[in-house]
Amino acid sequence: PDSAKDGSFSSPESNLPSPVKQEQAKAAMLPDLNDKILYEDWDDIPPSSALEEISEEEAMQIIAEPLLPLQSSTLRDYVDHSETLAKLVHLGVDLSQVEKRQKAGQLLLTLDFEKDIRKILLFLKDVGVEDNQLGPFLTKNPYILAEDLEALETRVAYLKSKKFGKAEIAQMVSRAPYLLLFSVERLDNRLGFFKNELGLSVKKTKDLVIRLPRLLTGKLEPVKENLQVCQIELGFQRNEIQQIVFKTPKILTASKKRLKQTFDYLHNIMGIPHHMLTRFPQVFNSKLLRIKERHMFLTFLGRAQYDPAQPSYISLDQLVSLPDEVFCTEIAKASIQDFEKFLKTL
Repeated sequence: PDSAKDGSFSSPESNLPSPVKQEQAKAAMLPDLNDKILYEDWDDIPPSSALEEISEEEAMQIIAEPLLPLQSSTLRDYVDHSETLAKLVHLGVDLSQVEKRQKAGQLLLTLDFEKDIRKILLFLKDVGVEDNQLGPFLTKNPYILAEDLEALETRVAYLKSKKFGKAEIAQMVSRAPYLLLFSVERLDNRLGFFKNELGLSVKKTKDLVIRLPRLLTGKLEPVKENLQVCQIELGFQRNEIQQIVFKTPKILTASKKRLKQTFDYLHNIMGIPHHMLTRFPQVFNSKLLRIKERHMFLTFLGRAQYDPAQPSYISLDQLVSLPDEVFCTEIAKASIQDFEKFLKTL
């Protein structure tokens, strides 16, 4: 991901005392030592020899540091030797997941917690990532620890310039951890794509990516393909696609095969027209098996009626969203036991 510097903003850690300055301050407070006395003390200590014999009692007091593994397939072998890894584990980072990501393990071993990581944690907290989410966030995106702080602040400033509120940015960053790895140019191009391709207003485009922020981080090819499927293969008009996507953004990233199978059953088997599917596009998020089982049960009972102009109308929302017990008693007018017995006959 591009991490070019897009602007300059003050660091959230700039007001914190520098560890280096603290050490300098401590040194300044120490009294001047008398060089002559110091050297005289050294002269009193006889030079040690590598061949000098030591007592058994002295040998027992020697503590050898454990050797750092020269090579390992897991970060667990390094935790006892690395203060950085130990602190990340304490923070809630799952190293077993991090090491599955390409070169992420090597990255963590090169970082210093105080110098490299602390400033990123303060930045994330300032953006709005909750304390208890920092560990899971870094588990999903450890690469942010190597990003330039100025570049990260520039990307947040860009989102603010597009009128995204602080709470909205926090929600987007938390739900799409890779969001801030992308440059301002990338984010701007992606927002422009959805606005122009779907014909949405600026406000609706913002609402779309707030609800599904991974649209800004994922590949565009599946999105383009799904839009073509909806228009060419499923037969929806452009304004209908616009409504469907705005109500149910996940359609843009859904499996093409599943999308076509669900449409085929709803439209060609159940007889649901395009305008009804446009009104209740959330039905495409439901499992096809659930739709089939409930439709067949209603057909068996003679209650499969989806025309709002007719009596005993059942909406698609009621068909798929209600729990089984509520669906049976309120929609099918049957018991849950009847439904379970029917499913066994399929």
